[in-house]
Amino acid sequence: MKSTSILSYWTFRYVLILCVGLLLVASVAVVWVRQATMDNRMQMTGLLAQEIADRVASDGNAPVLPPYLDDLIEKRKRFFKLSEELCVTISAADGRMLYVDRTLSPQEARERLSDDLSESADPDFVTVSANVVDKSGTVIGHVTLIQSKKALTYIPNEYRLLSVLLIGLALLGWLTIYLLSRKLSRPIRQVAEAARQVSRGSYDVRLEEGWREREIGELVASFKDMSSRLKQLEEWRTLMLAGVTHELKTPVTSVKGLVHAVREGVVADKEADEFLDIAIQETDRLQTMVSDLLDYNALAAGFVQVRRDRLNAVALVSEIVHQWNMLQEEGEPEARLEANLPELVVVGDALRIQQIVVNLLNNSKQARTDERPLRITVALREEAGYAEIAVIDNGHGIDERDRRFVFERFFRGETKRQRYRGLGLGLTFSRMLAQAQNGDLLLLHSSDAGSAFALRLPTYEASGANRQRNRFEGDSSQAGERHKDV
Repeated sequence: MKSTSILSYWTFRYVLILCVGLLLVASVAVVWVRQATMDNRMQMTGLLAQEIADRVASDGNAPVLPPYLDDLIEKRKRFFKLSEELCVTISAADGRMLYVDRTLSPQEARERLSDDLSESADPDFVTVSANVVDKSGTVIGHVTLIQSKKALTYIPNEYRLLSVLLIGLALLGWLTIYLLSRKLSRPIRQVAEAARQVSRGSYDVRLEEGWREREIGELVASFKDMSSRLKQLEEWRTLMLAGVTHELKTPVTSVKGLVHAVREGVVADKEADEFLDIAIQETDRLQTMVSDLLDYNALAAGFVQVRRDRLNAVALVSEIVHQWNMLQEEGEPEARLEANLPELVVVGDALRIQQIVVNLLNNSKQARTDERPLRITVALREEAGYAEIAVIDNGHGIDERDRRFVFERFFRGETKRQRYRGLGLGLTFSRMLAQAQNGDLLLLHSSDAGSAFALRLPTYEASGANRQRNRFEGDSSQAGERHKDV
């Protein structure tokens, strides 16, 4: 399909539609004006015929023609603005033609009148008659005015005015749509050019601002925000790709160097065993990072299945905290559980919940600071149909500029990047797992006094109400899926 600009496309079609519409309006207007003009002139002609009939009335058996009749007819034609083709005839009651004005000859007048001299015999002409009566009311003659239909409907001034109005409306409509189309097409062209600029990898776009039209202003502002976000994401991608490459390359290089040193005999005996232990530790770290990448990609692609089990949240979180504390070495902080609820039933996947909580506990452990002993608290509470598992610490917190990016993939704060190795996928993967269970993972607050993350999961009662509603809707429409509790 051949493309064209909005300016020419809209202008051409609008002018075409406008012209067709104006032609239809003009046709109706012409018919209406012609009919109204004809009716008006027929009324005036009837008045003239009646006046002439009154002037020629007499007491005898035939109308009496006054000597000033010709002058009277000419004056009345000019006064009523009637056509010069109007012919006045006066006939006696017996049909004798007594008078025909100078417009037509008596023979022509008879040819255009019927036998009774009161109707037109030519379909192109119309007649208006008035009876001439004496004082006793007896009809003694007829005054008949003959005029062509074309003359009755001839209105050159009105036609010229109508033509001027239609042409003016057409030009005004064309100018209006042209200006509007040009005003609308300008920001679209700017956005299109900016989009091409972004596609070439240049995100520093400049778009005109201050549009009074809300939709155009929103479009421009949204595109600028998008390009700014893309620029930021591209910078992150480059930085994070370099960081991921570095994080994966570092343990590989370390393992290679350590194994090479043992193989070449640079170290021996206990020192060689120590080198191999370090190599195993580096291999474990590498395996952990690769597993994080695989898990993230699998969940993002929808290959990870999440269960919908009915779980006792208090018992589950207590067990998770207990197992995590057992794995801590002597001198390391332990998590403390705060759960004043006797029982809280949630719907979710126990293994995935453990992954999320353990990741939050490990992050809290890494947030410790030398200024104060680290305390980690796991609080369990219920609100608005959700069970909230909050992990709270008194560590160094998250920098204010980094807080809104903590759930971005591959993002790692400057402090954490300097102290610990990783890919920056922990919180991203944890939030995706939480959302796959119809829950969410949130950063409640963070400051120099510590941070608090919360895992929210739907309670069994709220989830059961949703299932009941979905079941009712599925039964009424004979569609949908039924979910069973495991």
